[in-house]
Amino acid sequence: MRRLVAAVALWLALAGAGQAACRLALVLALDISGSVNAEEYRQQVDGLAGALEAPAVRQAFFAMPGATVDLAVFEWSGPGSTRTLVEWTTVRDRAALDQVTRRLRGVQRVPGPPSTALGAAMLEGARRLSGRPACWRHVLDVSGDGKSNTGPRPHEVRTDPALADITINGLVVGSETMRGTQVRDSETAELSAYFNAWVIKGPDAFVEVAVEFTDYRAAMERKLLRELQVLALGRLNDQ
Repeated sequence: MRRLVAAVALWLALAGAGQAACRLALVLALDISGSVNAEEYRQQVDGLAGALEAPAVRQAFFAMPGATVDLAVFEWSGPGSTRTLVEWTTVRDRAALDQVTRRLRGVQRVPGPPSTALGAAMLEGARRLSGRPACWRHVLDVSGDGKSNTGPRPHEVRTDPALADITINGLVVGSETMRGTQVRDSETAELSAYFNAWVIKGPDAFVEVAVEFTDYRAAMERKLLRELQVLALGRLNDQ
C-alpha cells in the first residue's frame, strides 16, 4: 500500500507537470487448450472484445486522467505454446481501446497443443509484465476451463521470484450445459476452489466465474471492473 501511496503522490506531481503515468499494467491470458472448441474460442475472444466495449468498463479505463492503463493479451495451451493477440497498448483514449477490440474480433484460431499448462502461462504472464516496470500495479488475468495437466504446476510457480510483485486473478469457465446443470455446477465449484488455492495471489486477488462460455463476456466485464477500480485518495491518506 505504501508503494501505491507513493505512486499516487508521483502521479499528482506528474499531472501538475502535464506528464502521464501508468497506474496499471494488465495482461489477459486466454486458455485455448483442447477442451475449448471452435465455438467456445470465438465466445471467449469476442466476449473479451465485448467486455472492453461495455460503457462501464470504458469509463473505468479513463477514471484517473493522466494515469493510464497498459494492456496486453495472449493465448496459451501447452508448455511454451503462446500467441500474442494484442501487443502492449497504452490505453490513452477511446481510439486506442477501439484498436484493441478490432484486433480481437479479427483474430483467427491457429492449431496448438491440446494440453493445459497453467503454471507455464503464469510464468509467461510474469515475463510480459516485466516489460512494464514503471506501472504502479501489475495484474495478470488468467482464464481457464480446467486444471493444469502438464508443465510446471501452479503451486510450483506461485512462489517464483518473477511473480513476487504481481497480482494474479482468475476467470473460471464452467462446462457446457449438455453435461447437466448439477455436474456443471459441481465441476465449476471444484475448479474455482483449485484457482483459489493454487493460482490467484497478491493483494485483493479474486476468482470470477463464467457459468459457461456463453457467459464469458459478462464475467469478463465484472472482472475488468474490479481490476480497473481506482482507490479513493481519502482511503490512501488513511494508510
